[in-house]
Amino acid sequence: MDGLLWQPSEEVIAAANMTKFRTQVARDWQVSLKDSTELWQWSVNESEKFWLSLWRFCEVIGDGPGHVVLADGDKMPGARFFPEAKINIAENILRFSKPGDDQDAIVFWGEDKVKRRLSHGDVHDKVAALAAHFRGMGLKAGDRIAGFVPNMPESFIAAMAAASIGCVWSSCSPDFGVQGVLDRFGQIEPRVLITADGYWYNGKSHDSLGRAAEFLAKLPSVEEVLVIPYISENPDVSKVPNGRNINDVIAANAGADLRFTRVDFNHPLYIMFSSGTTGVPKCIVHGQGGTLLQHLKEHRLHSDVKPGDRVFYFTTCGWMMWNWLISGLGSGATLLLYDGSPFAPDGNILFDYAQAEKCTFFGTSAKYIDACAKAGIDPIRTHDLASMRTIASTGSPLAPESFDYVYEHIKKDVCLSSISGGTDIVSCFMLGNPTGAVWRGEIQMRGLGMKVEVWDENGKPVKGEKGELVCAAPFPCMPVGFWNDEGGKRYKAAYFERYPNIWHHGDYVELTEHDGIVVYGRSDAVLNPGGVRIGTAEIYRQVEQLPEILESIVIGQDWQSDVRVVLFVRLRPGVKLTEELKKKISNQIRANTTPRHVPAKIIAVTDIPRTKSGKIVELAVRDVVHGRAVKNQEALANPEALALYANIAELKS
Repeated sequence: MDGLLWQPSEEVIAAANMTKFRTQVARDWQVSLKDSTELWQWSVNESEKFWLSLWRFCEVIGDGPGHVVLADGDKMPGARFFPEAKINIAENILRFSKPGDDQDAIVFWGEDKVKRRLSHGDVHDKVAALAAHFRGMGLKAGDRIAGFVPNMPESFIAAMAAASIGCVWSSCSPDFGVQGVLDRFGQIEPRVLITADGYWYNGKSHDSLGRAAEFLAKLPSVEEVLVIPYISENPDVSKVPNGRNINDVIAANAGADLRFTRVDFNHPLYIMFSSGTTGVPKCIVHGQGGTLLQHLKEHRLHSDVKPGDRVFYFTTCGWMMWNWLISGLGSGATLLLYDGSPFAPDGNILFDYAQAEKCTFFGTSAKYIDACAKAGIDPIRTHDLASMRTIASTGSPLAPESFDYVYEHIKKDVCLSSISGGTDIVSCFMLGNPTGAVWRGEIQMRGLGMKVEVWDENGKPVKGEKGELVCAAPFPCMPVGFWNDEGGKRYKAAYFERYPNIWHHGDYVELTEHDGIVVYGRSDAVLNPGGVRIGTAEIYRQVEQLPEILESIVIGQDWQSDVRVVLFVRLRPGVKLTEELKKKISNQIRANTTPRHVPAKIIAVTDIPRTKSGKIVELAVRDVVHGRAVKNQEALANPEALALYANIAELKS
């Protein structure tokens, strides 16, 4: 891990937003800060000064910041940033989108099937028209609008129209099964649903309207369904109740004024969904102000996004990176949206896109980079990526070998920023530094204003050894709370139970001598294949509907720099785990969740270990599979069952 792979030139450092911000801070507060390490330390020591400086540097539009930066700053949860401020995130994200401006705001590729452009003027007009329609329906601040949508321009338009009037946006990708959608949207009761007619994946079209009709039958709160034409020019909107073509709605409201309702800093903006480890997914509510400030910080300072840049991130609308990506318009960037398989029609399409659109910031997953390496894709030889200044990777830890691949086969002079955070904060705890070095296998730095530390088992900060990732002070993008969480009990239990008044994130990490971070994975039972967080309960709910199966337990097995899902099943007497039954299990999971949930291995066992209170113990099984000792076996009702999971030949390949 001691390999220095890249350093920015003096010219790059001088021109970076990070440097300009550091200079402004030094001037405004009469402090001496020689580099980003000292800036980070100042930002956590002087948290209120930092967030106020960021507000001013980014020229946040709104009524504020007010006299109070942080109220109840000694409480986590409970701290409130900018309690006197009124803002609207859409007003800030659309600040560059003026009527008649013909510069690119959004470029969209749907694999190689669909290519479109929207100018800033187009975005302005469409958001204004759709927001006018929502107001005409009687939608008001706090109402929910849900998207069952691909990553395409209309999804952005709908989210911004919702935010402009203070509505709450929530989305999932259209590969979710009926139950997966109901588990999410059923809890939040949206008044409007946005769906495309379908989507493209691996060169094939997939219908969405049939599935939407199925789950809408169990979503009585939905008053109207707006259908985006994608796989056809004129979709049959009669397939869904109260369906209308979104283009007709926008045309009917053409010429509407773009208006913004300024709301409290913590007014709900997004509802994101946890991985559902202990039942249906938790609904995590993020506020307008915290999301805006954090994304401006991460885009402008940590990613060096400037007006005229062209920002790409490979994501779906079911992943928080979509919410992160779309905020980029508020830093003057053009958004490069892509929907579909990253390998359709061949493994070069994302690099084709980056070359064609002169992409400056290229974001993807660690799994994608690994897959490119294994496929022998060699963009440094086949593509002109001269415009690309930053490559970002997230979803799972980026292996040291993948760092090598990027610099040997994609581009030599590029800032490779491995970034890490999560749905829980709709942003990052640690991420890139355009003014700092890239060391092999390391995330460059901790986020400014985020008091990220690594704690040992005694709750003491450590450096140079593995421990728990915590954030020891409040930050603006903490969730407002969980939806329907009376008294905030589930929210508190999720992050603040292990260490009172301290955010415990559940990542197993190390702080290095360079003040970088190495992530070794999740420290709990959440599955993470290809960087997509999957809750075990979502799989159990499907598997255990099958009559052949009595119960099951699922773990993530570390495998080839990633995690693969391994499902163990206890079968009814007389039932054999045939290839046919394995296929039936896989199909059941795929049909009702997503393809990512489908196990790589399915193995029959005769017993499943559980606690004395009857809870199955995923962590203990995972430890046995990985050859680690299981602590506290006396808490188990049947500790002898653990032996069934040791040295299984099928898990060696």
